[in-house]
Amino acid sequence: MYNIPIQLLYMADRHSNLAHAAYADLISSLWDEALASIRGTPRLETRNSRRYWYDVYRIGSDVRKRYLGEDDAPTRDRIARHANLATRSAQSAEDRQRLIRLLRAEGFQPLDASTGALLSALARAGTFRLGGTLAGTGAFRHYEGELGIRMRQTEILSTGDIDIAQFERLSLILGDTVEEPLAAAFTELDFEPTPTLDHHSIWRWRQSRSNIQIEFLTPSFRPEEDIRDLPALGVSAQSLHYLNYLIAEPIKAVALYRSGILIQIPRPERFAIHKLIVADRRRGGPDQIKSRKDRAQAAFLIRTLSEDRPDDLREAYADARSRGPRWEARIDASLKRLPESAALLAAL
Repeated sequence: MYNIPIQLLYMADRHSNLAHAAYADLISSLWDEALASIRGTPRLETRNSRRYWYDVYRIGSDVRKRYLGEDDAPTRDRIARHANLATRSAQSAEDRQRLIRLLRAEGFQPLDASTGALLSALARAGTFRLGGTLAGTGAFRHYEGELGIRMRQTEILSTGDIDIAQFERLSLILGDTVEEPLAAAFTELDFEPTPTLDHHSIWRWRQSRSNIQIEFLTPSFRPEEDIRDLPALGVSAQSLHYLNYLIAEPIKAVALYRSGILIQIPRPERFAIHKLIVADRRRGGPDQIKSRKDRAQAAFLIRTLSEDRPDDLREAYADARSRGPRWEARIDASLKRLPESAALLAAL
């Protein structure tokens, strides 16, 4: 099924320069909008040797803090301009509608209504603002805008699962939570908790009318892969090995639903190498179809990145291989099944 997906998915033509620029403008506008809503005084705080921005404001006699993001150049710039951004909010909304129409006309893949409504609810609650990262195939389909590559609607672009990952340590230290309980938001969208052995730890929900499933994940830094709590999101999560590599230094992306949703996804070069690892973990069991899908997605990104971003791909590949013999063994096992990808990586 997935032995010829690269030829089906990969197209020699790219999105136009105009579309690529429009996508970048849309991300910038949505990011501006997110920081235009600052109510009080932005303040920089250091936690666990990292620096984070907060919006500090009063409601009556209570002082509250709302997490804005890590301290980096784009965030600092927007915080410095937040008053001006607020005055331009109406015009910016009109500009975003124009950009979205342009991208749809260019053939960008839109989201289906169920997935779009779910991502919208997650964003509205603050999931991505608080460090949640969309993973899996849900993230893969959004590399169309990041890389400017046309993607055809094939089976390796479709999924019934939405995976949201967050670092447990980040969730613990932020001191902020989602603006509405995610469980309540899921109930409104007809999602029900999936039963687990531990009825107190809910980390997976399924929508009755569409069968879409959402799962929460977190990196495991222990020998076991157990269920951990994510206080910032108010949910539990399945911990997984190798996930820390995937979700380190995520990037912004836009989900094309209604007026656009600002989300967070892994870096494409990390996604590609991580898929090689995941594919080997799944082989030989009931998830062999998913394993072939993992390899197909990895092969597509390796081919694209070897042309467009070889330095990023080389660094991500070297980073993963440097993490120990178990990492190398899993990567090599998948590359044995992907000779073209192996050759491209070896030539970097």
